[in-house]
Amino acid sequence: MTRRPDPALPGLSGRVVLVTGASGLLGAGIARRFADAGAAVVVHHRRAESRARALVEELEEAGGAALAVRADLTREDQCHRLVRTAAGWRGRLDALVNNAGVQPVQPLAEMTAADWRRLAEANTTSAFCCTQAAAAVMSGQDGGGSVTHVASIEAHEPAPGHAHYSASKAALVMHARSAALEYGPRGVRVNSVSPGLIEGPELRDAWPEGVRRWTEACPLTRLGRPEDVGAACVFLASDAASWITGTDLRVDGGVGARPTW
Repeated sequence: MTRRPDPALPGLSGRVVLVTGASGLLGAGIARRFADAGAAVVVHHRRAESRARALVEELEEAGGAALAVRADLTREDQCHRLVRTAAGWRGRLDALVNNAGVQPVQPLAEMTAADWRRLAEANTTSAFCCTQAAAAVMSGQDGGGSVTHVASIEAHEPAPGHAHYSASKAALVMHARSAALEYGPRGVRVNSVSPGLIEGPELRDAWPEGVRRWTEACPLTRLGRPEDVGAACVFLASDAASWITGTDLRVDGGVGARPTW
């Protein structure tokens, strides 16, 4: 069975995309939307091999093409190996989505330099290394390529207990702009998306007050879904965004438009 691309999405048939952190909730949603657009998807995971393989089976059973690859993205050599594997699978790499990352909650006053470094390695340095490796591949192929960092609305508005996380996501937004400037002449576009609060299986029970406040503040009156972020990533990787680079796209239901005074 051949998967029929979703007509609501820009077509990506014949293209290959690497989604880091694709064994998690948001990454899996992004991978599914790329498969919906017709792309072959490389599903990266670090430890959750069973979830990554289950996602690959799901995409293949629906007629898509997918490959699970393990890598520890806090190690530069493994970032480069992951990209080489993704590019070698079908002879090219058209898009990279840097989604892998962590989001611990820790008061700034209690944070150690080691805590700060661990999060920076996972969220920011990993994206730097994967982007550098991917841009080298994309620069030498017809059509160039696209890189999208998954940042956060916390790159723009901090939250208590998230100082290191917010700083890392702000760094991703600026890295995307800087990389767009330097890699653009080589045919590589680099953007970021900044999601708002995303629905999860236990979120409403774990944080009912936060969900209530979010939906009250959100002009579109709901939480985000992984597929909302995935669709934005598909758009940025498509020909429809061929003159868009160095941009941060907020995918937050309009929360960013809400006045704070």
